Amino acid sequence: MIGLGGMGAVYRARDLHFPNAMRLVAVKEMINQAPDPLVRQTIVQNFEREANILVSLSHPSIPKIYDYFTHDERSYLVEELIHGKDLEAIMNRTQGFFPEEQVIVWAIELCDVLQYLHSHKPDPVIFRDIKPSNIMINSQNHVVLVDFGIAKLFKAGQKGTMIGTEGYSPPEQYRGEATPLADIYALGATLHHLLTRRDPRIEPPFTFHERPIRQINPAVSIELETIVNTALQYNPADRFQSAEAMKEALMMAAKKTGVLSRVSLLSGPLIEDQTIKPIWTFKCEDEIRGTPVCDGNAVFVGAYDHNLYALNAATGEFLWKFATEGGIVSRPAVYDGIVYFGSEDNRFFAVSARTGRLMWSYDTGGPIRSSPIIAEGHAFIGSDDGFLYAINLATNRATWKIDTGQPVRSSACILGDLIYIGSDSGELLAIDFRGQVRWRFRAKRSVISTPLAVKGVVYFTSMDATLYAVDSKSGWAIWRFRMGKPSISSPCIAENYVFAGSADGFIYCVDAANGKEIWRFRTEHQVSGSPIIYKDSLYCGSADGNLYCLEYRTGRLRWKFATAKPITGTPVIHRDVLYIGSLDHILYALVP
Repeated sequence: MIGLGGMGAVYRARDLHFPNAMRLVAVKEMINQAPDPLVRQTIVQNFEREANILVSLSHPSIPKIYDYFTHDERSYLVEELIHGKDLEAIMNRTQGFFPEEQVIVWAIELCDVLQYLHSHKPDPVIFRDIKPSNIMINSQNHVVLVDFGIAKLFKAGQKGTMIGTEGYSPPEQYRGEATPLADIYALGATLHHLLTRRDPRIEPPFTFHERPIRQINPAVSIELETIVNTALQYNPADRFQSAEAMKEALMMAAKKTGVLSRVSLLSGPLIEDQTIKPIWTFKCEDEIRGTPVCDGNAVFVGAYDHNLYALNAATGEFLWKFATEGGIVSRPAVYDGIVYFGSEDNRFFAVSARTGRLMWSYDTGGPIRSSPIIAEGHAFIGSDDGFLYAINLATNRATWKIDTGQPVRSSACILGDLIYIGSDSGELLAIDFRGQVRWRFRAKRSVISTPLAVKGVVYFTSMDATLYAVDSKSGWAIWRFRMGKPSISSPCIAENYVFAGSADGFIYCVDAANGKEIWRFRTEHQVSGSPIIYKDSLYCGSADGNLYCLEYRTGRLRWKFATAKPITGTPVIHRDVLYIGSLDHILYALVP
Protein backbone atom coordinates (compact mmCIF):
# COMPACT_ATOMS: atom_id res chain seq x y z
CA MET A 1 0.00 0.00 0.00
CA ILE A 2 1.38 3.41 -0.95
CA GLY A 3 -1.67 5.58 -0.33
CA LEU A 4 -4.95 5.59 1.59
CA GLY A 5 -8.04 7.73 1.00
CA GLY A 6 -11.64 7.96 2.08
CA MET A 7 -12.92 5.56 -0.58
CA GLY A 8 -10.03 3.12 -0.97
CA ALA A 9 -6.30 2.68 -1.26
CA VAL A 10 -3.50 2.84 -3.82
CA TYR A 11 -1.16 -0.14 -4.11
CA ARG A 12 2.18 -0.70 -5.72
CA ALA A 13 1.91 -3.90 -7.75
CA ARG A 14 3.74 -6.02 -10.29
CA ASP A 15 2.10 -6.61 -13.67
CA LEU A 16 2.22 -10.40 -14.20
CA HIS A 17 1.26 -10.05 -17.86
CA PHE A 18 5.03 -9.58 -18.26
CA PRO A 19 6.49 -12.56 -16.33
CA ASN A 20 10.03 -11.99 -17.60
CA ALA A 21 10.11 -8.29 -16.78
CA MET A 22 9.71 -6.40 -13.53
CA ARG A 23 7.01 -3.91 -14.55
CA LEU A 24 5.65 -2.12 -11.51
CA VAL A 25 2.33 -0.31 -11.65
CA ALA A 26 0.00 1.60 -9.37
CA VAL A 27 -3.37 0.01 -8.64
CA LYS A 28 -5.98 2.48 -7.44
CA GLU A 29 -8.80 0.86 -5.48
CA MET A 30 -12.26 2.29 -4.92
CA ILE A 31 -14.54 0.61 -2.39
CA ASN A 32 -18.17 1.26 -3.23
CA GLN A 33 -20.32 0.74 -0.12
CA ALA A 34 -23.09 3.22 -0.88
CA PRO A 35 -26.43 1.72 0.29
CA ASP A 36 -28.45 3.43 -2.46
CA PRO A 37 -28.23 1.44 -5.75
CA LEU A 38 -28.45 4.62 -7.83
CA VAL A 39 -25.63 6.26 -5.87
CA ARG A 40 -23.58 3.07 -6.18
CA GLN A 41 -24.14 3.03 -9.93
CA THR A 42 -23.17 6.70 -10.21
CA ILE A 43 -19.91 6.06 -8.34
CA VAL A 44 -18.99 3.22 -10.71
CA GLN A 45 -19.87 5.40 -13.70
CA ASN A 46 -17.62 8.18 -12.39
CA PHE A 47 -14.81 5.68 -11.92
CA GLU A 48 -15.21 4.38 -15.46
CA ARG A 49 -15.33 7.95 -16.74
CA GLU A 50 -11.95 8.60 -15.12
CA ALA A 51 -10.54 5.53 -16.86
CA ASN A 52 -11.96 6.55 -20.22
CA ILE A 53 -10.68 10.12 -19.91
CA LEU A 54 -7.19 8.94 -18.94
CA VAL A 55 -6.92 6.40 -21.73
CA SER A 56 -7.46 9.16 -24.32
CA LEU A 57 -4.64 11.34 -22.95
CA SER A 58 -0.93 11.30 -23.71
CA HIS A 59 1.29 13.81 -21.92
CA PRO A 60 4.48 13.53 -19.80
CA SER A 61 2.61 15.00 -16.82
CA ILE A 62 -0.33 12.57 -16.96
CA PRO A 63 -0.01 8.93 -15.79
CA LYS A 64 -0.49 6.27 -18.45
CA ILE A 65 -3.43 3.92 -17.88
CA TYR A 66 -3.04 0.19 -18.50
CA ASP A 67 -6.35 -1.38 -17.38
CA TYR A 68 -9.44 -1.05 -15.21
CA PHE A 69 -11.92 -3.57 -13.84
CA THR A 70 -14.57 -4.08 -11.12
CA HIS A 71 -14.80 -6.99 -8.70
CA ASP A 72 -17.79 -7.11 -6.34
CA GLU A 73 -18.03 -3.71 -4.67
CA ARG A 74 -14.45 -2.76 -5.49
CA SER A 75 -13.23 -1.08 -8.68
CA TYR A 76 -9.58 -0.92 -9.73
CA LEU A 77 -7.61 1.35 -12.03
CA VAL A 78 -4.17 0.14 -13.14
CA GLU A 79 -1.89 2.98 -14.13
CA GLU A 80 1.69 4.09 -14.39
CA LEU A 81 3.59 4.05 -11.09
CA ILE A 82 4.92 7.51 -10.32
CA HIS A 83 8.03 7.49 -8.16
CA GLY A 84 7.80 10.57 -5.99
CA LYS A 85 5.67 12.46 -3.47
CA ASP A 86 2.74 14.81 -3.76
CA LEU A 87 3.22 18.51 -3.07
CA GLU A 88 1.19 18.42 0.11
CA ALA A 89 3.48 15.74 1.55
CA ILE A 90 6.53 17.71 0.43
CA MET A 91 5.23 20.85 2.13
CA ASN A 92 4.56 18.92 5.33
CA ARG A 93 8.16 17.67 5.35
CA THR A 94 9.80 20.94 4.31
CA GLN A 95 10.65 23.88 6.54
CA GLY A 96 10.60 27.42 5.19
CA PHE A 97 9.56 28.73 1.81
CA PHE A 98 10.22 27.10 -1.54
CA PRO A 99 12.66 29.03 -3.78
CA GLU A 100 10.85 31.13 -6.38
CA GLU A 101 12.62 29.42 -9.29
CA GLN A 102 11.41 26.03 -8.09
CA VAL A 103 7.81 27.20 -7.86
CA ILE A 104 8.08 28.71 -11.36
CA VAL A 105 9.38 25.40 -12.77
CA TRP A 106 6.39 23.56 -11.34
CA ALA A 107 3.97 26.32 -12.39
CA ILE A 108 5.19 26.31 -15.99
CA GLU A 109 4.84 22.53 -16.17
CA LEU A 110 1.34 22.70 -14.68
CA CYS A 111 0.33 25.32 -17.24
CA ASP A 112 1.72 23.06 -19.95
CA VAL A 113 -0.39 20.08 -18.92
CA LEU A 114 -3.49 22.24 -18.34
CA GLN A 115 -3.12 23.72 -21.82
CA TYR A 116 -2.95 20.17 -23.16
CA LEU A 117 -6.13 19.19 -21.30
CA HIS A 118 -8.02 22.35 -22.24
CA SER A 119 -7.07 21.86 -25.92
CA HIS A 120 -8.08 18.19 -25.96
CA LYS A 121 -10.07 17.09 -28.99
CA PRO A 122 -12.92 16.62 -29.55
CA ASP A 123 -13.81 18.01 -26.11
CA PRO A 124 -11.63 19.94 -23.64
CA VAL A 125 -10.94 18.28 -20.28
CA ILE A 126 -11.31 20.32 -17.09
CA PHE A 127 -9.41 18.86 -14.16
CA ARG A 128 -11.59 20.67 -11.56
CA ASP A 129 -9.44 19.76 -8.55
CA ILE A 130 -5.97 21.33 -8.84
CA LYS A 131 -4.44 21.27 -5.36
CA PRO A 132 -1.11 20.18 -3.83
CA SER A 133 -2.24 16.64 -2.95
CA ASN A 134 -3.17 15.99 -6.60
CA ILE A 135 0.22 17.12 -7.91
CA MET A 136 2.98 14.54 -7.71
CA ILE A 137 6.65 15.54 -8.00
CA ASN A 138 8.45 12.61 -9.53
CA SER A 139 12.04 11.52 -8.97
CA GLN A 140 13.19 13.73 -11.86
CA ASN A 141 11.54 16.79 -10.25
CA HIS A 142 8.74 17.03 -12.84
CA VAL A 143 5.06 17.45 -12.02
CA VAL A 144 2.50 14.73 -12.67
CA LEU A 145 -1.25 15.33 -12.25
CA VAL A 146 -2.99 12.50 -10.42
CA ASP A 147 -6.59 11.71 -9.44
CA PHE A 148 -8.74 12.49 -12.48
CA GLY A 149 -11.79 11.24 -10.57
CA ILE A 150 -13.77 14.46 -10.97
CA ALA A 151 -12.31 15.67 -14.25
CA LYS A 152 -14.99 16.19 -16.89
CA LEU A 153 -15.27 16.78 -20.59
CA PHE A 154 -16.27 20.41 -21.04
CA LYS A 155 -19.46 21.25 -22.93
CA ALA A 156 -20.18 24.97 -23.27
CA GLY A 157 -23.18 26.05 -21.20
CA GLN A 158 -23.38 22.78 -19.31
CA LYS A 159 -23.86 22.95 -15.54
CA GLY A 160 -23.32 20.35 -12.86
CA THR A 161 -23.03 19.89 -9.12
CA MET A 162 -20.43 21.66 -7.02
CA ILE A 163 -17.37 19.38 -7.12
CA GLY A 164 -13.87 20.36 -6.05
CA THR A 165 -11.96 21.27 -2.90
CA GLU A 166 -13.02 24.19 -0.75
CA GLY A 167 -10.37 26.90 -0.70
CA TYR A 168 -8.90 25.98 -4.07
CA SER A 169 -12.09 26.01 -6.15
CA PRO A 170 -13.24 29.29 -7.75
CA PRO A 171 -16.61 30.91 -6.90
CA GLU A 172 -18.31 29.78 -10.13
CA GLN A 173 -17.50 26.14 -9.34
CA TYR A 174 -19.64 26.42 -6.20
CA ARG A 175 -22.52 27.23 -8.55
CA GLY A 176 -21.88 24.12 -10.62
CA GLU A 177 -20.18 26.08 -13.41
CA ALA A 178 -16.75 24.78 -14.40
CA THR A 179 -14.86 26.09 -17.42
CA PRO A 180 -11.13 25.90 -18.16
CA LEU A 181 -10.78 29.16 -16.22
CA ALA A 182 -11.71 27.25 -13.06
CA ASP A 183 -8.43 25.34 -13.36
CA ILE A 184 -6.57 28.66 -13.74
CA TYR A 185 -8.01 29.85 -10.41
CA ALA A 186 -7.21 26.59 -8.64
CA LEU A 187 -3.63 26.73 -9.96
CA GLY A 188 -3.35 30.27 -8.62
CA ALA A 189 -4.62 29.08 -5.24
CA THR A 190 -2.09 26.24 -5.25
CA LEU A 191 0.77 28.62 -6.08
CA HIS A 192 -0.38 31.01 -3.34
CA HIS A 193 -0.28 28.08 -0.88
CA LEU A 194 3.22 27.05 -2.04
CA LEU A 195 4.62 30.57 -1.80
CA THR A 196 3.03 31.56 1.53
CA ARG A 197 2.48 28.18 3.23
CA ARG A 198 -0.98 29.49 4.23
CA ASP A 199 -3.50 26.70 3.64
CA PRO A 200 -6.60 28.13 1.88
CA ARG A 201 -8.78 25.30 3.23
CA ILE A 202 -8.66 26.79 6.73
CA GLU A 203 -9.21 30.39 5.58
CA PRO A 204 -12.48 32.02 4.54
CA PRO A 205 -13.09 31.33 0.84
CA PHE A 206 -11.99 33.88 -1.81
CA THR A 207 -9.86 35.91 0.66
CA PHE A 208 -6.43 35.55 -0.96
CA HIS A 209 -6.28 39.35 -1.35
CA GLU A 210 -6.26 39.58 2.44
CA ARG A 211 -3.02 37.54 2.50
CA PRO A 212 -0.67 39.36 0.08
CA ILE A 213 2.13 37.03 -0.96
CA ARG A 214 5.02 39.47 -0.60
CA GLN A 215 3.90 40.54 2.88
CA ILE A 216 4.19 36.91 3.98
CA ASN A 217 7.19 35.94 1.80
CA PRO A 218 9.24 39.03 0.78
CA ALA A 219 11.57 36.84 -1.34
CA VAL A 220 8.88 36.48 -4.01
CA SER A 221 9.23 38.90 -6.93
CA ILE A 222 6.47 41.38 -7.64
CA GLU A 223 6.21 39.83 -11.13
CA LEU A 224 5.30 36.40 -9.76
CA GLU A 225 2.93 37.88 -7.18
CA THR A 226 1.11 39.73 -9.97
CA ILE A 227 0.71 36.53 -11.98
CA VAL A 228 -0.75 34.63 -9.02
CA ASN A 229 -3.10 37.52 -8.20
CA THR A 230 -4.31 37.61 -11.82
CA ALA A 231 -5.08 33.88 -11.74
CA LEU A 232 -7.04 34.39 -8.50
CA GLN A 233 -9.40 37.08 -9.77
CA TYR A 234 -12.98 36.55 -8.56
CA ASN A 235 -14.41 37.36 -11.98
CA PRO A 236 -13.30 34.72 -14.57
CA ALA A 237 -13.03 37.40 -17.27
CA ASP A 238 -10.28 39.12 -15.25
CA ARG A 239 -8.08 35.99 -15.05
CA PHE A 240 -5.66 34.67 -17.64
CA GLN A 241 -7.90 33.47 -20.44
CA SER A 242 -5.85 30.33 -21.07
CA ALA A 243 -3.17 28.23 -19.44
CA GLU A 244 -0.94 29.15 -22.39
CA ALA A 245 -1.32 32.86 -21.55
CA MET A 246 -0.42 32.19 -17.91
CA LYS A 247 2.58 30.13 -19.00
CA GLU A 248 3.78 32.98 -21.23
CA ALA A 249 3.46 35.40 -18.30
CA LEU A 250 5.48 33.05 -16.08
CA MET A 251 8.17 32.77 -18.75
CA MET A 252 8.39 36.54 -19.11
CA ALA A 253 8.55 37.05 -15.36
CA ALA A 254 11.27 34.43 -15.02
CA LYS A 255 13.22 36.02 -17.84
CA LYS A 256 12.88 39.53 -16.37
CA THR A 257 13.96 38.49 -12.88
CA GLY A 258 16.82 36.29 -14.11
CA VAL A 259 15.20 33.15 -12.75
CA LEU A 260 14.82 31.54 -16.18
CA SER A 261 18.56 30.95 -16.55
CA ARG A 262 18.34 28.69 -13.49
CA VAL A 263 15.03 27.03 -14.33
CA SER A 264 16.31 24.19 -16.52
CA LEU A 265 18.90 23.25 -13.90
CA LEU A 266 16.00 22.28 -11.63
CA SER A 267 14.46 20.00 -14.25
CA GLY A 268 16.38 16.75 -13.99
CA PRO A 269 16.74 14.29 -16.87
CA LEU A 270 13.91 11.94 -17.73
CA ILE A 271 14.35 8.26 -18.40
CA GLU A 272 14.24 7.79 -22.17
CA ASP A 273 10.66 7.58 -23.36
CA GLN A 274 10.11 4.05 -24.61
CA THR A 275 6.81 5.13 -26.16
CA ILE A 276 8.71 6.91 -28.95
CA LYS A 277 9.05 4.18 -31.53
CA PRO A 278 10.17 4.46 -35.17
CA ILE A 279 7.42 4.10 -37.75
CA TRP A 280 10.16 2.66 -39.96
CA THR A 281 13.94 2.34 -40.20
CA PHE A 282 16.28 1.89 -43.13
CA LYS A 283 19.82 0.54 -42.73
CA CYS A 284 22.62 1.71 -44.99
CA GLU A 285 25.97 -0.01 -45.41
CA ASP A 286 27.91 2.61 -43.45
CA GLU A 287 27.47 5.62 -41.18
CA ILE A 288 24.95 8.38 -41.81
CA ARG A 289 26.87 11.48 -40.79
CA GLY A 290 24.82 14.09 -42.61
CA THR A 291 21.25 15.32 -42.77
CA PRO A 292 18.38 13.99 -44.91
CA VAL A 293 16.06 16.11 -47.00
CA CYS A 294 12.42 15.47 -47.96
CA ASP A 295 10.62 16.37 -51.16
CA GLY A 296 7.08 15.25 -51.89
CA ASN A 297 6.79 11.56 -51.08
CA ALA A 298 10.53 10.88 -50.96
CA VAL A 299 13.35 11.31 -48.46
CA PHE A 300 16.94 11.55 -49.68
CA VAL A 301 19.99 10.85 -47.52
CA GLY A 302 23.68 10.34 -48.15
CA ALA A 303 25.80 7.77 -46.34
CA TYR A 304 29.47 7.08 -45.82
CA ASP A 305 29.06 3.95 -47.96
CA HIS A 306 29.40 6.39 -50.94
CA ASN A 307 25.67 6.18 -51.83
CA LEU A 308 22.86 8.67 -52.00
CA TYR A 309 19.61 6.87 -51.11
CA ALA A 310 16.05 7.70 -52.12
CA LEU A 311 13.33 6.19 -49.92
CA ASN A 312 9.57 6.39 -49.69
CA ALA A 313 9.02 8.96 -46.93
CA ALA A 314 5.89 7.23 -45.60
CA THR A 315 7.09 3.60 -45.57
CA GLY A 316 10.88 3.65 -45.81
CA GLU A 317 10.68 1.55 -48.97
CA PHE A 318 13.89 1.66 -51.05
CA LEU A 319 13.43 3.57 -54.32
CA TRP A 320 16.95 3.89 -55.71
CA LYS A 321 20.54 4.68 -54.82
CA PHE A 322 23.25 6.58 -56.64
CA ALA A 323 26.90 5.59 -56.11
CA THR A 324 29.79 8.04 -55.90
CA GLU A 325 33.45 7.39 -55.16
CA GLY A 326 33.50 9.08 -51.76
CA GLY A 327 31.56 9.41 -48.55
CA ILE A 328 28.53 11.70 -48.59
CA VAL A 329 28.08 14.03 -45.62
CA SER A 330 26.53 16.83 -47.67
CA ARG A 331 22.83 17.46 -47.10
CA PRO A 332 21.10 17.18 -50.49
CA ALA A 333 19.04 19.98 -51.99
CA VAL A 334 16.06 19.23 -54.22
CA TYR A 335 15.02 21.72 -56.88
CA ASP A 336 12.81 21.28 -59.94
CA GLY A 337 12.94 17.47 -59.84
CA ILE A 338 16.72 17.26 -59.41
CA VAL A 339 18.72 16.30 -56.31
CA TYR A 340 21.96 18.26 -55.82
CA PHE A 341 24.70 17.13 -53.41
CA GLY A 342 28.44 16.95 -52.93
CA SER A 343 30.74 14.01 -52.22
CA GLU A 344 34.17 13.49 -50.73
CA ASP A 345 35.26 12.35 -54.21
CA ASN A 346 35.54 16.13 -55.00
CA ARG A 347 32.45 16.21 -57.22
CA PHE A 348 29.13 18.04 -57.12
CA PHE A 349 26.28 15.95 -58.54
CA ALA A 350 22.90 16.62 -60.12
CA VAL A 351 20.72 13.48 -60.11
CA SER A 352 17.11 12.90 -61.20
CA ALA A 353 14.91 12.82 -58.08
CA ARG A 354 12.57 10.31 -59.75
CA THR A 355 15.04 7.79 -61.20
CA GLY A 356 18.44 8.45 -59.61
CA ARG A 357 19.97 8.93 -63.06
CA LEU A 358 23.00 11.22 -63.30
CA MET A 359 22.17 14.50 -65.05
CA TRP A 360 25.60 16.12 -64.72
CA SER A 361 28.48 16.63 -62.28
CA TYR A 362 31.06 19.32 -61.57
CA ASP A 363 34.60 18.69 -60.29
CA THR A 364 36.10 20.84 -57.54
CA GLY A 365 39.64 20.66 -56.26
CA GLY A 366 38.83 18.97 -52.94
CA PRO A 367 36.33 16.87 -50.99
CA ILE A 368 32.89 18.46 -50.63
CA ARG A 369 31.51 18.44 -47.10
CA SER A 370 29.44 21.59 -47.52
CA SER A 371 25.73 21.39 -48.41
CA PRO A 372 24.30 23.22 -51.41
CA ILE A 373 21.75 26.01 -51.35
CA ILE A 374 19.81 26.83 -54.53
CA ALA A 375 18.95 30.43 -55.48
CA GLU A 376 18.91 32.67 -58.56
CA GLY A 377 19.48 29.73 -60.91
CA HIS A 378 22.69 28.72 -59.13
CA ALA A 379 23.87 26.19 -56.57
CA PHE A 380 26.18 27.72 -53.96
CA ILE A 381 28.50 25.18 -52.34
CA GLY A 382 31.88 25.13 -50.62
CA SER A 383 34.77 22.72 -51.10
CA ASP A 384 37.85 21.66 -49.16
CA ASP A 385 39.88 23.31 -51.94
CA GLY A 386 39.09 26.59 -50.20
CA PHE A 387 36.57 27.96 -52.70
CA LEU A 388 32.90 28.86 -52.55
CA TYR A 389 31.38 28.01 -55.93
CA ALA A 390 28.38 29.52 -57.69
CA ILE A 391 27.45 26.78 -60.19
CA ASN A 392 25.03 27.74 -62.94
CA LEU A 393 22.28 25.11 -63.10
CA ALA A 394 21.66 25.76 -66.80
CA THR A 395 25.26 25.53 -68.02
CA ASN A 396 26.60 23.19 -65.30
CA ARG A 397 29.62 25.46 -64.94
CA ALA A 398 30.87 27.82 -62.26
CA THR A 399 29.79 31.41 -62.81
CA TRP A 400 32.31 32.49 -60.19
CA LYS A 401 34.25 31.15 -57.22
CA ILE A 402 35.60 32.90 -54.13
CA ASP A 403 38.95 31.92 -52.62
CA THR A 404 38.72 31.83 -48.82
CA GLY A 405 42.21 30.42 -48.32
CA GLN A 406 41.03 27.43 -46.27
CA PRO A 407 38.51 24.56 -46.66
CA VAL A 408 34.87 25.64 -46.81
CA ARG A 409 32.86 23.10 -44.83
CA SER A 410 30.20 25.57 -43.78
CA SER A 411 27.05 25.77 -45.87
CA ALA A 412 25.72 29.05 -47.21
CA CYS A 413 22.58 30.93 -46.20
CA ILE A 414 20.95 33.82 -48.03
CA LEU A 415 19.26 36.98 -46.76
CA GLY A 416 18.15 39.55 -49.30
CA ASP A 417 20.91 40.11 -51.85
CA LEU A 418 23.76 38.61 -49.81
CA ILE A 419 25.16 35.11 -49.36
CA TYR A 420 26.75 34.27 -46.01
CA ILE A 421 29.21 31.42 -45.48
CA GLY A 422 31.99 30.46 -43.08
CA SER A 423 35.50 29.17 -43.74
CA ASP A 424 38.15 27.18 -41.88
CA SER A 425 40.17 30.41 -42.04
CA GLY A 426 37.92 31.66 -39.24
CA GLU A 427 36.12 34.14 -41.48
CA LEU A 428 32.44 34.67 -42.09
CA LEU A 429 32.00 36.18 -45.55
CA ALA A 430 29.13 38.20 -46.99
CA ILE A 431 29.08 37.91 -50.80
CA ASP A 432 26.68 39.39 -53.34
CA PHE A 433 25.27 37.43 -56.28
CA ARG A 434 27.92 38.84 -58.61
CA GLY A 435 30.63 37.18 -56.53
CA GLN A 436 31.87 40.34 -54.82
CA VAL A 437 32.85 40.10 -51.15
CA ARG A 438 30.99 42.83 -49.24
CA TRP A 439 32.56 42.21 -45.85
CA ARG A 440 34.49 39.69 -43.79
CA PHE A 441 34.15 39.02 -40.08
CA ARG A 442 37.01 37.15 -38.43
CA ALA A 443 36.48 34.75 -35.55
CA LYS A 444 39.46 33.28 -33.71
CA ARG A 445 39.07 29.80 -35.20
CA SER A 446 37.24 27.91 -37.98
CA VAL A 447 33.60 28.62 -38.84
CA ILE A 448 32.11 25.26 -39.85
CA SER A 449 28.51 25.86 -38.82
CA THR A 450 25.91 27.10 -41.30
CA PRO A 451 25.10 30.75 -40.55
CA LEU A 452 21.53 31.77 -39.75
CA ALA A 453 20.51 35.13 -41.22
CA VAL A 454 17.24 36.65 -40.07
CA LYS A 455 15.91 40.18 -39.47
CA GLY A 456 19.19 41.90 -40.23
CA VAL A 457 21.34 39.67 -38.02
CA VAL A 458 23.61 36.73 -38.85
CA TYR A 459 24.10 34.11 -36.11
CA PHE A 460 26.83 31.46 -36.28
CA THR A 461 29.11 29.39 -34.06
CA SER A 462 32.85 28.90 -34.26
CA MET A 463 35.55 26.49 -33.17
CA ASP A 464 36.66 29.31 -30.85
CA ALA A 465 33.74 28.23 -28.57
CA THR A 466 31.67 31.32 -29.33
CA LEU A 467 28.16 31.96 -30.68
CA TYR A 468 28.20 35.22 -32.62
CA ALA A 469 25.57 37.72 -33.72
CA VAL A 470 26.75 40.19 -36.39
CA ASP A 471 24.99 42.86 -38.39
CA SER A 472 24.01 41.43 -41.78
CA LYS A 473 24.80 44.64 -43.69
CA SER A 474 28.05 45.73 -42.08
CA GLY A 475 29.49 42.62 -40.41
CA TRP A 476 29.91 44.47 -37.11
CA ALA A 477 29.59 42.29 -34.00
CA ILE A 478 26.36 42.81 -32.06
CA TRP A 479 27.15 40.35 -29.26
CA ARG A 480 29.18 37.25 -28.45
CA PHE A 481 28.14 34.32 -26.26
CA ARG A 482 30.88 32.14 -24.82
CA MET A 483 30.36 28.37 -24.74
CA GLY A 484 32.41 25.83 -22.82
CA LYS A 485 34.05 24.24 -25.88
CA PRO A 486 34.21 24.60 -29.71
CA SER A 487 31.03 24.41 -31.74
CA ILE A 488 30.19 23.28 -35.27
CA SER A 489 26.45 23.29 -34.52
CA SER A 490 24.34 25.50 -36.78
CA PRO A 491 22.02 27.78 -34.81
CA CYS A 492 18.25 28.02 -35.20
CA ILE A 493 15.80 30.61 -33.90
CA ALA A 494 12.25 30.77 -32.52
CA GLU A 495 10.54 33.86 -31.16
CA ASN A 496 13.43 35.79 -29.60
CA TYR A 497 15.53 32.75 -28.69
CA VAL A 498 18.62 31.41 -30.50
CA PHE A 499 19.63 27.78 -30.00
CA ALA A 500 22.91 25.95 -30.69
CA GLY A 501 24.91 23.01 -29.40
CA SER A 502 28.55 22.72 -28.34
CA ALA A 503 31.27 20.13 -27.83
CA ASP A 504 30.91 20.82 -24.11
CA GLY A 505 27.77 18.64 -24.25
CA PHE A 506 25.24 21.43 -23.79
CA ILE A 507 22.39 22.69 -25.94
CA TYR A 508 22.16 26.44 -25.31
CA CYS A 509 19.30 28.91 -25.52
CA VAL A 510 20.27 32.59 -25.58
CA ASP A 511 18.38 35.84 -25.96
CA ALA A 512 18.56 36.89 -29.62
CA ALA A 513 18.60 40.57 -28.62
CA ASN A 514 21.54 40.60 -26.23
CA GLY A 515 23.18 37.15 -26.19
CA LYS A 516 22.35 36.47 -22.55
CA GLU A 517 21.84 32.84 -21.57
CA ILE A 518 18.23 31.79 -21.06
CA TRP A 519 18.83 28.11 -20.32
CA ARG A 520 21.19 25.25 -21.08
CA PHE A 521 20.53 21.52 -21.30
CA ARG A 522 23.23 18.93 -20.67
CA THR A 523 23.51 15.85 -22.88
CA GLU A 524 25.90 13.00 -22.18
CA HIS A 525 28.44 13.84 -24.91
CA GLN A 526 29.36 16.62 -27.34
CA VAL A 527 26.65 18.16 -29.49
CA SER A 528 27.97 18.39 -33.03
CA GLY A 529 24.51 18.11 -34.59
CA SER A 530 22.25 21.11 -35.04
CA PRO A 531 18.87 21.82 -33.42
CA ILE A 532 15.56 22.47 -35.17
CA ILE A 533 12.30 23.89 -33.83
CA TYR A 534 8.92 22.33 -34.57
CA LYS A 535 5.78 23.65 -32.93
CA ASP A 536 6.80 24.22 -29.28
CA SER A 537 9.66 21.71 -29.20
CA LEU A 538 13.37 21.68 -29.97
CA TYR A 539 14.89 18.53 -31.49
CA CYS A 540 18.63 17.91 -31.46
CA GLY A 541 20.94 14.91 -31.63
CA SER A 542 24.08 14.31 -29.60
CA ALA A 543 27.21 12.19 -29.85
CA ASP A 544 25.77 10.22 -26.92
CA GLY A 545 23.48 8.59 -29.53
CA ASN A 546 20.28 10.23 -28.32
CA LEU A 547 17.82 12.44 -30.12
CA TYR A 548 16.48 14.93 -27.56
CA CYS A 549 13.10 16.61 -27.56
CA LEU A 550 13.01 19.70 -25.33
CA GLU A 551 10.37 22.30 -24.66
CA TYR A 552 12.18 25.18 -26.33
CA ARG A 553 11.07 27.96 -23.97
CA THR A 554 12.33 26.28 -20.80
CA GLY A 555 14.78 23.56 -21.89
CA ARG A 556 12.65 20.94 -20.17
CA LEU A 557 13.25 17.43 -21.52
CA ARG A 558 10.10 15.90 -22.95
CA TRP A 559 11.63 12.68 -24.25
CA LYS A 560 14.76 11.23 -25.77
CA PHE A 561 15.17 8.50 -28.35
CA ALA A 562 18.26 6.30 -28.25
CA THR A 563 20.16 5.12 -31.31
CA ALA A 564 23.17 2.81 -31.12
CA LYS A 565 25.82 5.34 -32.17
CA PRO A 566 26.46 9.11 -32.21
CA ILE A 567 24.14 11.48 -34.08
CA THR A 568 26.02 14.18 -36.00
CA GLY A 569 23.34 15.31 -38.46
CA THR A 570 20.30 17.50 -38.07
CA PRO A 571 16.71 16.22 -37.72
CA VAL A 572 14.25 17.03 -40.49
CA ILE A 573 10.47 17.14 -40.07
CA HIS A 574 8.19 16.65 -43.08
CA ARG A 575 4.43 16.09 -42.91
CA ASP A 576 4.63 15.62 -39.13
CA VAL A 577 7.28 12.88 -39.37
CA LEU A 578 10.82 13.38 -38.05
CA TYR A 579 13.77 11.88 -39.92
CA ILE A 580 17.21 11.47 -38.35
CA GLY A 581 20.29 9.48 -39.30
CA SER A 582 22.85 7.94 -36.95
CA LEU A 583 26.37 6.57 -37.14
CA ASP A 584 24.71 3.19 -36.45
CA HIS A 585 24.00 3.20 -40.25
CA ILE A 586 20.24 3.67 -39.73
CA LEU A 587 17.84 6.35 -40.91
CA TYR A 588 14.93 6.62 -38.45
CA ALA A 589 11.42 7.92 -39.13
CA LEU A 590 9.66 8.98 -35.91
CA VAL A 591 6.40 10.68 -35.01
CA PRO A 592 7.55 13.55 -32.74
